Order: sequence, then structure tokens, then C-alpha cells
Amino acid sequence: MPSAQINQPSNQIRLTNVSLVRMKKGKKRFEIACYKNTVTSFRAGHETDLDNVLQIPNVFVNVSKGAVAPNDDLKKSFPGMTRDEIVLEILKKGEIQVGEKERGAELERLQREVVEIVAGRLVDPKSKRVYTTGMIEKALDQLSAQGGHAGAGRQAGKAAPAEESDRSKSREQSTATNDSVASTSAKKEDAAAADGEAEKEKAKPKWTGVTTTKSAKSQALDAMKALIAHQPIPVARARMRLRVTCPTSIIKQNVKAAPKPSEDDEVETVKLTVKDKILTYVEQVESQDVLGEEWEVVGFVEPGSFKVLGEFISTQTKGRARAEVLDMAVIHEGD
Repeated sequence: MPSAQINQPSNQIRLTNVSLVRMKKGKKRFEIACYKNTVTSFRAGHETDLDNVLQIPNVFVNVSKGAVAPNDDLKKSFPGMTRDEIVLEILKKGEIQVGEKERGAELERLQREVVEIVAGRLVDPKSKRVYTTGMIEKALDQLSAQGGHAGAGRQAGKAAPAEESDRSKSREQSTATNDSVASTSAKKEDAAAADGEAEKEKAKPKWTGVTTTKSAKSQALDAMKALIAHQPIPVARARMRLRVTCPTSIIKQNVKAAPKPSEDDEVETVKLTVKDKILTYVEQVESQDVLGEEWEVVGFVEPGSFKVLGEFISTQTKGRARAEVLDMAVIHEGD
């Protein structure tokens, strides 16, 4: 008796209003169906519930036709992985298929989020006041329009002609022979200076605009590094406000410090106590006091010093001292 072919409706699943995530393995293409605007949130760690991301936890060869991927194809393309693991693999690493309208909306959302994060963490170095989001956005637009860097190269370029002019005046007062030698030497110096300036510019962090492939937080950190490096407007990281507490039995202990040359060129060791060392990391002390058996200092620290301070406390006091963040970004302390 010939075998009958059974059509299984479960293999024909029709989905609408979906966001596709696609992954190609060899010559096979696999897709999963997600709710719109959820994949990026999942990858950024903002959304952790897969039920809010996946329209259906299955793998397709063609979502629009509702064609579910055969098990044999999945085993060949993803050896040793279950269907659920494959879904997660595609969700994490697959290519998001979105329309132009969706892509524009996502870029706009990320741009807004990045600018807000940056505006909350950078300040005017003199006034310690924050900039408006509009000013931050203009500064970032300036960097991206110039290929990721600001006008440092142009300023150097303006300085170079002035230096060349000065050299020319000096050379005109020399003999013809010396003039020729000086001219050649000056050209070499200018070329070396230009090369050095170019290398420095290349090494600086760059900003070329928001992308949908990275989280807003990660891109905000990149944007801050570029703004600080190129200074299209005067900016600095807002200081952190910390409280450091340490047992009084420890603060007077000596800490090994780097040798300091004395006036007679003999190396002498600078003796610092634990308390002295901690205070070197505090840019501005707000208050300090002894409460019972603990010394406490509250003050402002540059974000770059926080990690070093934490490592010092951990190793030198063996965890008996503590550094507590009271404010991640202090934007203005008084008039």
C-alpha cells in the first residue's frame, strides 16, 4: 500500500507585523520572527524576557511564507544545538531586517539617548555646569561631519605658516649657502612636525555618528572620549562625589611611594600614610571627620581616578576601607 503524505498545518505559520532576524549558514538561510523594536533592547540588556521579544520561539527558512526550518537542515548548520539554542544564537548574532522607516526611528531614538547620557556626564571645565542637549548634539555633529575629529589639525596648520614666515625672515638675513641649508632643514622639520601631528590626530578617539549595531551606553562613552580628545567645545568629565571610610588603626600606616630625587641627586623615599595617599586622589575635600573608630572623608574625584583609588583601598587595607559613590556626576557646586 503506497504511503500517504500528511500535510501538517503546524508547518505553515503565518505571521504579520514582524521584525526579522536573519542568519546565513553555508547556503542555508534561517530566520526568526520578533516583535518590532525589541531586538536591539534585548541585545542591549534592557529586555530579558524572551516572550516579549519572540513572536514565536521557532526557526524559519521563510517567515513571510510561514515555512518552518526542517530539523535536518538545523542539525547540519548548527551541530549539537537544540532548536531553542539556535533561536537564541540567531537572536544574539543575526542580522536585523528592518525597513527604512524603522531604521530611521531607531537611529533617532539612539541619537536622543546618546546625547542625553553625554549631556549628563560632561561639563564646562571652568563653571562645572552642564551643556544643553542641543549644544552637545551640535558638537557631535561637528565631529562626525569632519570625519570623527575636530579642528586641531587646522589650528596646527594655521600655526605652521606663521612659523614658516618667521623662518623665512631669518633665512633672508643669512648668506645664500646658509639660506639653502636652512630652507632644506626647515622643510624637513615641517614635514616631521606635520607627520607627528597627523599621527597624534589618528591616535585620538573618533566619532562618526550613531549606529544601530551598538548600545546607547557604549556609544555615549565613545562620544565622550571623542569630545574630550578634540574639544569642539570646552568639556571635561563631571567629577564623582565619594565617601571614603577607613579604620583609624590603618590610616596612619605608611605606604610605599615612588622614590623622589633630592636636591643633591640622592634618591629619597617620600613617606605617605594611607590617609595621605587617599587624599591625593580626592581633588576637592568637602568634609572629613573621625567617627568612633573610623575616619571618613567626603569629596570630589575625577572619574579616571576612581578605579585606581578603589584598587589602592582594596590592596592596602585588605578590604577594611570602603569607597561609596554618592553622586556619579556632580554638575555644579555653588556659584
